[in-house]
Amino acid sequence: MTKHEKMYVVTVDMGYGHQRAAYPFAAAAEGGIITINDYVGITAEEKEIWNGIRSQYEYVSFFKKLPIIGGLVFSLMDYFQQIKPFYPHRDLSKSTLQQKYFYRKIRDGLGRKLIENLNANPLPLLTTFFAAAYCAEYYNYKGEIYLAVCDADISRAWAPLDSETSRINYLVPNKRVKDRLMLYGVKDDKIFTTGFPLPKENIGTDDWEYLKADLKDRLEVLDPEGVYRKKYSKLIEAYLCPVAEINGASRPLTLTFAVGGAGAQRDLGILVLKRLKNKIIENKIQLNLVAGSRQDVAEYFEKALKENFLQNYKNVQVIYSPDKTEYFRQFNQILRSTDLLWTKPSELSFYSGLGLPIIMMEPIGSQEEYNRRWLLGVGAGVDSKNPNYVDEWLFDFLNSGWLAEAAMRGYLNAPKMGTYNMENIVLRHEVNEIENVRLL
Repeated sequence: MTKHEKMYVVTVDMGYGHQRAAYPFAAAAEGGIITINDYVGITAEEKEIWNGIRSQYEYVSFFKKLPIIGGLVFSLMDYFQQIKPFYPHRDLSKSTLQQKYFYRKIRDGLGRKLIENLNANPLPLLTTFFAAAYCAEYYNYKGEIYLAVCDADISRAWAPLDSETSRINYLVPNKRVKDRLMLYGVKDDKIFTTGFPLPKENIGTDDWEYLKADLKDRLEVLDPEGVYRKKYSKLIEAYLCPVAEINGASRPLTLTFAVGGAGAQRDLGILVLKRLKNKIIENKIQLNLVAGSRQDVAEYFEKALKENFLQNYKNVQVIYSPDKTEYFRQFNQILRSTDLLWTKPSELSFYSGLGLPIIMMEPIGSQEEYNRRWLLGVGAGVDSKNPNYVDEWLFDFLNSGWLAEAAMRGYLNAPKMGTYNMENIVLRHEVNEIENVRLL
């Protein structure tokens, strides 16, 4: 089979998850990463349809925090994209309303012009959004089609209507997603268990030199009393480095708080800021408030810094860029010196593979419930306690060595080489899958 140096990479601008998963492939993307709801040549009619879909997503996600009625509206939306219980094993190939909705839009022309354009030079096509894979198959894309899955478990919408005869190839983050797709009717030989695509600049090469260096620094901060190192010294030396090389923190605990694409968690970020104000002033903690690409959230955070007289402190900063690609670059950069990530159990759950312990906010939607279960199973995630007392429980966690253990469990148990595995499969037809695949 023909090997390629480039591929088409197609994503969707809807939240952060699909675009974050596409970001690591920018160097291999012919013509740059393509956004299916905002590509060059998109018609006004198609753009309007996509804008409606995106607005519904962001509106309902933000609306969820309103008392009573917000929860009811969100529950109704979530019902249409629910992930059914895995057990007992049974045929789950029956189509859903969410699927039928997208196929109806595709039959009306959604995505047709893009596939026609790409068919002029059909390279392998890798997409992080299921509807883009639908479009490619429906409009007879001439190249191979690959769909990278962004969550630890998925709804029926990720497999096409006629899943048994589909030619879509799946690149999945764990064994559970592979087993789930087979219940949806996808053939075994169309599914590759690769891991989630993490950024290369946070990993390094096959030796994981960046990841290991960052984790060594992180363990110095996360285990100030040496509790974890004393108990698990042999484990650390077998999989990371001699314990003697972890000998003292060179920075305060660095906490990165990241809101989702709809910005609905901004108020929680401000509460965390206020409760940790004294720790910030005492230089006991560095706080990164991640506004993503949302200017309104960035301004909200900046205003809070001024109101709390923290705008001139170097150890608190707002991470923001209106351009999502630049935001992802900045975010990946600050993760290298981050000790603890506080976020939703979104696609960022997989970043635990970088040796990052994750404090989980309340899940939003069925897929985040399953991501939370995955994080707990891996051992890299802990549920947030009452944020009103974060200045107490966070440092109890720290001194106990619990966060250091979560960092190591993520490093040991969560896959890291998804980007490399996917590129080998898509570009070179070299089947790279996770070794010793676990249920999770």
